[in-house]
Amino acid sequence: MTRWQRNAVAFRTIFAKEVLRFLRIWVQTILPSAVTTALYFIIFGHLIGERIGPMDGFAYRDFIVPGLLLMSVITNAYANVVSSFYSSKFSHYVEELLIAPLPNWVILAGYVAGGVARGTVVGVVVTAVAMVFSDLQVQSYGVTLLVFVLTAVLFALGGFINAVYANSFDDISIVPTFVLTPLTYLGGVFYSIHLLPPLWQQVSLANPILYMVNAFRFGILGVSDIPVAVAFGIILLLILALTLFSLRLLRRGVGIKT
Repeated sequence: MTRWQRNAVAFRTIFAKEVLRFLRIWVQTILPSAVTTALYFIIFGHLIGERIGPMDGFAYRDFIVPGLLLMSVITNAYANVVSSFYSSKFSHYVEELLIAPLPNWVILAGYVAGGVARGTVVGVVVTAVAMVFSDLQVQSYGVTLLVFVLTAVLFALGGFINAVYANSFDDISIVPTFVLTPLTYLGGVFYSIHLLPPLWQQVSLANPILYMVNAFRFGILGVSDIPVAVAFGIILLLILALTLFSLRLLRRGVGIKT
């Protein structure tokens, strides 16, 4: 067996483990996003949306679809990796991966691919729910799919880094609660930043999720508050930075080796 064949087998094994893990407990990993999205549409899309009126030329319930969909992808891609990798640390079987004759990028790719898979499955389910409340026509499938995948990859990497530094199960909930959730809600999911005063528009530009939501909204609705090329550039730079940082953490054994 060649080195590449060995790496491919290892990648498929880690990936399959990750997929089977979240599918086995689908009531906890997939169903809640569908229920939450339905509630968002009922409360914000219909009850509140009718009072808000159109936004950027679209009915409010249609305007929030891209943000809600991407929010579910972000949450689940992140949660899958952070919970799984920390569990491997807690159960002490991550050491078996580290002593195996595998490059670190294979280990990282397996976990990230698992996070992307969960984000994709949840994204499909949430899309089905959204279509019950909204009738959308995707403007650019290429942009939509690319933003979808890149966002899932980015936050899967973020979940990996959180898991590396976590020392308890409580630690894996700190970032989602106090960082990820506020950034998501302030990332243009429910509004256009043009509604904000000029100062807060500039402040919003420091939020990376704003670029992802707007690029995704451009792919679905054809409108964006941010130049799409700029959004893609920022997403790719963040992915590169987090990938290099994650590989460095694995190489040094931060949070793993004692």
